[in-house]
Amino acid sequence: MESKVARAPCHGRRYFLGFGLAVAGGLLSPAARAAIAAPRRLAFYHTHTGESLTTTYWESGGYLPDALTAIDYILRDYISGERRIIDRRLLDLLAALHSNLGSRVPFEIISGYRSPSTNAMLRANSDGVAKNSYHMKAMAIDIRLRDVPLHHLRAAALELGRGGVGMYPASNFVHVDTGQVRYW
Repeated sequence: MESKVARAPCHGRRYFLGFGLAVAGGLLSPAARAAIAAPRRLAFYHTHTGESLTTTYWESGGYLPDALTAIDYILRDYISGERRIIDRRLLDLLAALHSNLGSRVPFEIISGYRSPSTNAMLRANSDGVAKNSYHMKAMAIDIRLRDVPLHHLRAAALELGRGGVGMYPASNFVHVDTGQVRYW
């Protein structure tokens, strides 16, 4: 005699993940949902090129391509002009830093993306430039904020725990990257 077992329909991984996200979304507080949905803005002033940019780069649940292109441009290698796609996690780190610090001024950029040749040139003239710098991977930026003391900027970056943080008081900037969590 053959027995038959009734099985529930298998909806697959997408159904399971979608259901899980719907449940998790329902568990988020209204404030948490608002924070996730809030537009993300960044403002920059590049100390070497004199260029400025203020843009909303994330809105309605997604990154905005035109804003990202503008950010990739202002964070280009300021010596060679070479551009790379900047790690989007770095942008989110900067937005969180700016918000957490309550700053009202643009980030001053000392260095964003660096080509290998620019990095080698800077390394030959400075002790503080890493051979395999995250700048060459478009995952690092050297910054300061005119309305935030350098040590507060460093402390806020350390508190986020999203990557490397270095302070260069003699040159008046803080390095942040999206590599391994480490500090100097």
